[in-house]
Amino acid sequence: MFSIIPDLYAMSPQSGGSSPGMMGQFVLFGAIFLIFFLLVIRPQQKKAKKHREMIGSMQKGDQVVTASGIHGKINKYFDDKDYMLLEIADKTIIKIQKNQIADVIKSSPSKQVTEEPAEKP
Repeated sequence: MFSIIPDLYAMSPQSGGSSPGMMGQFVLFGAIFLIFFLLVIRPQQKKAKKHREMIGSMQKGDQVVTASGIHGKINKYFDDKDYMLLEIADKTIIKIQKNQIADVIKSSPSKQVTEEPAEKP
């Protein structure tokens, strides 16, 4: 009868120090992590920082758009709380979390370009 045990011993890896392929695997995993960090993690950190700065620069009277698409004007802004009051229509005020603001449209008057009518001869 044939035995499979000697064949299994022959296929087992050699014992001893680390093989040259082991170092290559570490380099490969390091390169994959670096690419993942540069393409996914770092841009997300920049986006989160920009959003925090936007939230910090809000003030009463700013026009905002929420993440769900509701447009409104800030009625009360609390520096020490994580929510604010948003006026979405006349006498309609809702409480919303600050981190749900998607965009801030400043209420400062913008420079408007006026066109003068052309003179007719």
